Amino acid sequence: MKKDGAGIEVVGMKGDPTLYRRVVEQMHRHLDRVGLKPASGRAAFSDENGPKGGRAMRCALTVSLPYRPGIHVEQVDTDPRRAFDGAMEVLERELARYRERDRDEKRHPKKYFAAKQAEAVEPLTPTRRKRRAP
Repeated sequence: MKKDGAGIEVVGMKGDPTLYRRVVEQMHRHLDRVGLKPASGRAAFSDENGPKGGRAMRCALTVSLPYRPGIHVEQVDTDPRRAFDGAMEVLERELARYRERDRDEKRHPKKYFAAKQAEAVEPLTPTRRKRRAP
C-alpha cells in the first residue's frame, strides 16, 4: 500500500512505478476539478485469477468527498493499465455528472431564500383613476 501526501492511496500494485505515477497524477487532476477539500481517492488493484492469467485484473477506484456520498467504480481487463484506463473513463463521467448536478443546484435559489426575497419587495398598489364628471 502506497499513499501520497495529498490523500491518494494505491493498493495492490507491484513494482510498476510508471503506472503508480499515472494513477496518482490522474486522480489528483480529477479531484482538483471537483473543487472540494479534503477530497481523497483510492485505487485498488487485484488479480482475480491469480497466476492463471486471462481477463482478470480488477481496478477499483473510490473517491471520497466531504459531506457527500463516495463514488466507486470498477473495471476488469487483461492488465492493470488497461483496467485503470477503463475505470478512469467511468470515473470521469461520474465526476462530470456530479459537477453538473452541483452547478445546477447552485443556480436555483432555495425556497426559503426566494420567499425572503419576495417579502423584501414591497407589493405594488394599483393607482386609482379619477372619474371624470359628466
